[in-house]
Amino acid sequence: MSPTRRGLLLGLGAAALLRPTRNARALGESSRFRIAELRLPGLGPSPRPRALARLLWEIDKRTSIDVGLERVELRLGDDTLFHHPLLYLAGDRAFPLPPPRELERLRRYLALGGLLLVDSAEGRIGGPFDTSARALLAAAAPTGAAPLAPLPADHVIFQSFYLVEAPTGRLALSPELEAIEHDGRVVAVHTQNDLGGAWARDDFGAWEHECHPGGERQRELAFRLGINLAMVALCLDYKTDQVHVPFLLKRRRWKVP
Repeated sequence: MSPTRRGLLLGLGAAALLRPTRNARALGESSRFRIAELRLPGLGPSPRPRALARLLWEIDKRTSIDVGLERVELRLGDDTLFHHPLLYLAGDRAFPLPPPRELERLRRYLALGGLLLVDSAEGRIGGPFDTSARALLAAAAPTGAAPLAPLPADHVIFQSFYLVEAPTGRLALSPELEAIEHDGRVVAVHTQNDLGGAWARDDFGAWEHECHPGGERQRELAFRLGINLAMVALCLDYKTDQVHVPFLLKRRRWKVP
């Protein structure tokens, strides 16, 4: 476990110890994994309000992660911000930067181990939401973080659970997934391919949007990328560390099959 993840968990543990409570539960509803949708002033309603529910349903069916399926929406000033290892920010219009105090909370969230997924639903490259999102990421990046840049094809995000060759969503506009890295890990991911548009399903079970140009195969790849992001948010770079296992076993004189 990395120091940053440990810092986040220890911080949450200390806060729980300091907060008076009548019932203490080691496991329960509060321990379930939930992806919180972040809403910012001036951004308007979510363009993909049903997207996370379906992604969480897929995570529940395909992995051993214990998830909570209800929709969670929060703002940077909410007390529960640090309870969620993965935040999702979707939009289709320009928005102003949050106030300095809220920006500092987001910066601290990212520095302590949180992951922010920024998903453009504009349906084009370089639109107003994209411009605002880049300004937000630059302002909220932890001190010393690398600037937003494309991830290499062999990054752990593309192999943490599934092997994903291309970061598609409802659309395949950009062949790149951009990210900010800090202290050896990804703290923010930015896509212009509308992942939420591929995930969203209505109350009658129909997909809300078609995926272009790859159809249902492209939708499946979007779900696989979403599941990979959830794995990275929970487990960091454990998958990358696996390449060292044969060497360590050899050094201990254990037989490697």
